[in-house]
Amino acid sequence: MSNIIEKIATIEERYDELTEQMTKPEVIADPAELQRYAKEQAGLEELVGKYREYKAATKSIDETRKMLDDGLDEELQELAKDELVELRDRQAKLLEEITALLLPKDPNDARDVIVEIRAGAGGEEAALFASELFRMYSRYAERQRWHVEVMDSNPTGIGGLKEIIFEIKGRGAYSRLKYESGVHRVQRVPLTEASGRIHTSTATVAVLPEVEEVDVQINPDDLKIDTFCSGGAGGQNVNKVSTAVRITHMPTGMVVTCQDERSQLKNKTKALAVLRARLYDVEQRKRDEEVTQARRSQVGTGDRSEKIRTYNFPQDRVTDHRIGLTVHRIPSILDGDIDDVINALITADQAARRAVAAAAS
Repeated sequence: MSNIIEKIATIEERYDELTEQMTKPEVIADPAELQRYAKEQAGLEELVGKYREYKAATKSIDETRKMLDDGLDEELQELAKDELVELRDRQAKLLEEITALLLPKDPNDARDVIVEIRAGAGGEEAALFASELFRMYSRYAERQRWHVEVMDSNPTGIGGLKEIIFEIKGRGAYSRLKYESGVHRVQRVPLTEASGRIHTSTATVAVLPEVEEVDVQINPDDLKIDTFCSGGAGGQNVNKVSTAVRITHMPTGMVVTCQDERSQLKNKTKALAVLRARLYDVEQRKRDEEVTQARRSQVGTGDRSEKIRTYNFPQDRVTDHRIGLTVHRIPSILDGDIDDVINALITADQAARRAVAAAAS
């Protein structure tokens, strides 16, 4: 624990040094340098804030102990002892939060995301479930005040989705949604099932960090770009003008199609964004394979074939298989109230990474 406190004290010194630097006239006169200092300080702000709360709690503990040592009447002693218990609990919680903040951060956590949902086993019922998952993430994004924009979709006749690709823009979107990648399974009686038999269907979710052109270099010569008329409703422009875009990345064989926009340029821009995200994800997975021990210890692997969660309607039960978490409130979960599940996954991931770090030290 002393090593952690010493490390944080050094970080606090750097934080104060940055504050001082940003008041200097020569720094204020240089917008680029001022922005660099401000960005560094912003990255330390939460950690330093928790450390200062920890120091305040420690000081209060020392003061309360001194009061007890100095002798108090019986009633005040009981009050002081109760306060000491609360202060120690607060101190322990703050230390746990500080330790979590010291863990190496995922460099993608601050990024926006591209989410791909595809119907799996189960035919039309799987497509309906994919549609419900899209609504769940859309509602969750609304709760977080994030922006959702559909990039491409392939609907079915009765309201299902064979596939949908959409973008979520918002602070910390990837840090919270990255745990959603994998196979989601639903167990229920489909509306079309006359005998009342429970069916099991699946949908896959892929959450990709959105990346800039500078993060992934794509050679234009490696791309085959086709245009065609969009299908489905949308009026004359959609039906008769070649606004839809299909991009094939020749070296990998990846194919991305976007047709939701009326503008061919917009569809091309969106398709390239999806392609960059997929290529970045491939490289990320290669790097992850090089640290397999750490990957095994974390919550899931992000593997598309990994069954991560079951939504059992007859029992009103949602179970996340990675951490053994079960909640009984399917309607609210599918309405986007998934913070409790995500928070539990983050806590489990942090605990696993702390264990890996401790074993390595």
